[in-house]
Amino acid sequence: MNWIIDYFTSSLGRKIVMSLTGLFLCLFLVIHLIGNTQLFMDDGGMAFNTYAYKMAHNPLIQIAGWITKIAILLHAIQGLLLWAKNRKAKGAKYAVGNGKSSTWASRNMAFLGTVLLVFIIVHLGNFWVKAKFLSGELNSFTLADGTETENLYELVSITFEQSWLVGLYVAGMAALAYHMYHGFQSGFQTLGINHKKYTPLIKWIGIAVFAILIPFLYAAMPVFFFLQ
Repeated sequence: MNWIIDYFTSSLGRKIVMSLTGLFLCLFLVIHLIGNTQLFMDDGGMAFNTYAYKMAHNPLIQIAGWITKIAILLHAIQGLLLWAKNRKAKGAKYAVGNGKSSTWASRNMAFLGTVLLVFIIVHLGNFWVKAKFLSGELNSFTLADGTETENLYELVSITFEQSWLVGLYVAGMAALAYHMYHGFQSGFQTLGINHKKYTPLIKWIGIAVFAILIPFLYAAMPVFFFLQ
């Protein structure tokens, strides 16, 4: 048992935990985005509220939600521990490489991760906490089958009437873009998936999908509601 603890508290073990949790969270970003794109539908919130109701009453989704929260904490804690250890040992910020050949994103992963962690806490406070613990304060919504549920679509709409929150969300997605620019490929590389045939494709997916498309669509949601 001790060797397991020693391994996962070593630099290599922590990097592997970072990679596994990071790639898991990439999958979560895709799934969460697919569901949230229903916010763009011009149906008064029917599609989104129906989706939110099904997610809230699916036991597997609830378990996956807690696993995601644990993965976020592990990813953040391990990243900060690695950053602190590397800073102490080398006097340098956490990155895969340092110097002129490394990117700004790779040299500032700890900073970007911290910004994202703050953003996630604010996001959970705005939506998850209110939906989970303050649902009685939300207006009701009648689904197509007659089921009464909380009007989470209205909560989203009201939340994004505030310009400072819209700015915060856009800034958070900018941090996500830079974080993914380096993090996606780095996750595969740490796990030993580094091949001249596949690495260029992984890098392209990391930049085109996770550093550009996904952050853009997430940022477009608050802007969309604010401009309505």
